[in-house]
Amino acid sequence: MQSFFDRVGGEIVFQKLAAGFYRGVSSDALLKPMYPEDDMAGAERRLRMFLEQYWGGPDAYQQERGHPRLRMRHAQFPIGPKARDAWLAHMRVAVDSLSLAPADEDELWDYLQRAAHAMINTFDD
Repeated sequence: MQSFFDRVGGEIVFQKLAAGFYRGVSSDALLKPMYPEDDMAGAERRLRMFLEQYWGGPDAYQQERGHPRLRMRHAQFPIGPKARDAWLAHMRVAVDSLSLAPADEDELWDYLQRAAHAMINTFDD
Protein backbone atom coordinates (compact mmCIF):
# COMPACT_ATOMS: atom_id res chain seq x y z
CA MET A 1 0.00 0.00 0.00
CA GLN A 2 1.36 3.41 -1.00
CA SER A 3 1.97 5.91 1.79
CA PHE A 4 0.33 9.32 1.81
CA PHE A 5 3.85 10.79 1.48
CA ASP A 6 4.43 8.94 -1.80
CA ARG A 7 0.89 9.36 -3.08
CA VAL A 8 0.95 13.16 -2.89
CA GLY A 9 4.38 13.62 -4.42
CA GLY A 10 6.96 13.04 -1.71
CA GLU A 11 9.57 15.42 -0.39
CA ILE A 12 8.89 18.26 -2.84
CA VAL A 13 5.28 18.54 -1.66
CA PHE A 14 6.29 18.73 1.99
CA GLN A 15 9.03 21.25 1.19
CA LYS A 16 6.42 23.42 -0.51
CA LEU A 17 4.00 23.01 2.41
CA ALA A 18 6.57 23.99 5.05
CA ALA A 19 7.94 26.88 2.97
CA GLY A 20 4.46 28.24 2.31
CA PHE A 21 3.55 28.02 5.97
CA TYR A 22 6.69 29.83 7.11
CA ARG A 23 6.21 32.60 4.53
CA GLY A 24 3.03 33.43 6.40
CA VAL A 25 4.54 33.04 9.86
CA SER A 26 7.45 35.35 9.01
CA SER A 27 5.09 38.34 8.86
CA ASP A 28 2.63 37.32 11.60
CA ALA A 29 2.92 39.50 14.71
CA LEU A 30 1.34 36.86 16.95
CA LEU A 31 3.19 33.77 15.72
CA LYS A 32 6.61 35.03 14.64
CA PRO A 33 7.86 35.56 18.23
CA MET A 34 7.23 31.86 18.91
CA TYR A 35 9.80 30.87 16.28
CA PRO A 36 13.57 31.26 16.51
CA GLU A 37 14.41 34.52 14.74
CA ASP A 38 17.92 33.35 13.98
CA ASP A 39 16.85 29.87 12.84
CA MET A 40 13.61 30.22 10.88
CA ALA A 41 15.07 27.95 8.20
CA GLY A 42 15.76 25.33 10.89
CA ALA A 43 12.19 25.54 12.16
CA GLU A 44 10.93 25.11 8.59
CA ARG A 45 13.19 22.09 8.11
CA ARG A 46 12.02 20.49 11.38
CA LEU A 47 8.35 20.96 10.42
CA ARG A 48 9.00 19.44 7.01
CA MET A 49 10.84 16.46 8.47
CA PHE A 50 8.13 15.89 11.08
CA LEU A 51 5.34 15.97 8.51
CA GLU A 52 7.25 13.76 6.10
CA GLN A 53 7.77 11.15 8.80
CA TYR A 54 4.19 11.37 10.06
CA TRP A 55 2.87 10.78 6.55
CA GLY A 56 5.06 7.77 5.77
CA GLY A 57 8.21 9.37 4.42
CA PRO A 58 11.77 9.20 5.72
CA ASP A 59 12.30 9.01 9.48
CA ALA A 60 14.92 11.78 9.53
CA TYR A 61 12.99 13.64 12.23
CA GLN A 62 13.09 10.65 14.59
CA GLN A 63 16.76 10.06 13.85
CA GLU A 64 17.70 13.68 14.50
CA ARG A 65 15.28 14.77 17.22
CA GLY A 66 13.80 11.64 18.76
CA HIS A 67 10.12 11.22 19.50
CA PRO A 68 8.13 14.26 18.33
CA ARG A 69 6.55 15.01 21.75
CA LEU A 70 4.68 17.89 20.14
CA ARG A 71 2.89 19.16 23.24
CA MET A 72 6.07 19.08 25.29
CA ARG A 73 8.10 20.86 22.61
CA HIS A 74 5.47 23.61 22.37
CA ALA A 75 4.68 23.92 26.11
CA GLN A 76 6.94 26.94 26.55
CA PHE A 77 4.76 29.00 24.21
CA PRO A 78 1.31 30.30 25.18
CA ILE A 79 -0.89 28.78 22.50
CA GLY A 80 -4.47 29.90 22.75
CA PRO A 81 -7.34 29.99 20.29
CA LYS A 82 -5.99 33.09 18.49
CA ALA A 83 -2.57 31.50 17.96
CA ARG A 84 -4.21 28.27 16.84
CA ASP A 85 -6.39 30.15 14.36
CA ALA A 86 -3.42 32.13 13.02
CA TRP A 87 -1.40 28.90 12.63
CA LEU A 88 -4.29 27.28 10.79
CA ALA A 89 -4.76 30.32 8.54
CA HIS A 90 -1.15 30.17 7.37
CA MET A 91 -1.31 26.41 7.03
CA ARG A 92 -4.52 26.72 4.99
CA VAL A 93 -2.77 28.97 2.47
CA ALA A 94 0.13 26.52 2.30
CA VAL A 95 -2.16 23.51 1.83
CA ASP A 96 -4.15 25.30 -0.86
CA SER A 97 -0.92 25.96 -2.77
CA LEU A 98 -0.29 22.23 -3.14
CA SER A 99 -3.22 21.48 -5.48
CA LEU A 100 -3.72 18.04 -3.94
CA ALA A 101 -6.48 15.66 -4.91
CA PRO A 102 -9.57 16.53 -2.83
CA ALA A 103 -9.45 13.36 -0.72
CA ASP A 104 -5.75 13.87 0.05
CA GLU A 105 -6.29 17.52 0.89
CA ASP A 106 -9.15 16.60 3.23
CA GLU A 107 -7.02 13.98 4.97
CA LEU A 108 -4.11 16.38 5.44
CA TRP A 109 -6.33 19.25 6.58
CA ASP A 110 -8.16 17.06 9.08
CA TYR A 111 -4.86 16.07 10.67
CA LEU A 112 -3.57 19.67 10.76
CA GLN A 113 -6.74 20.89 12.43
CA ARG A 114 -6.59 18.16 15.06
CA ALA A 115 -2.90 18.86 15.69
CA ALA A 116 -3.53 22.60 16.05
CA HIS A 117 -6.36 22.03 18.53
CA ALA A 118 -4.16 19.65 20.54
CA MET A 119 -1.47 22.32 20.97
CA ILE A 120 -3.74 24.71 22.88
CA ASN A 121 -2.32 25.17 26.36
CA THR A 122 -4.07 28.37 27.46
CA PHE A 123 -7.29 30.22 26.88
CA ASP A 124 -5.75 33.58 27.74
CA ASP A 125 -5.44 35.44 24.46
